[in-house]
Amino acid sequence: MHVIWMVLIGFVAGLIAKAIMPGENNPSGFFMTAAIGIAGSIAATYLGHLVGWYEEGSSAGFIGAIVGAMILLGTYHLATKK
Repeated sequence: MHVIWMVLIGFVAGLIAKAIMPGENNPSGFFMTAAIGIAGSIAATYLGHLVGWYEEGSSAGFIGAIVGAMILLGTYHLATKK
């Protein structure tokens, strides 16, 4: 059940991040949007642990997932810029 929630929250976080940072070359599709949200959540969790915002064993949460997905989308936009 935890994996299903992770995918759903990652998908919603990816959708919100794509709405905040629109671009003509955004990756599309359910799986890519969910992957961006999930990867953003993981990136935000590890960054939060590194900086000291989160304790060991805690996760970034929904807002952190959105911010992490926005960072990944921004990196993707820079990497695929013409």
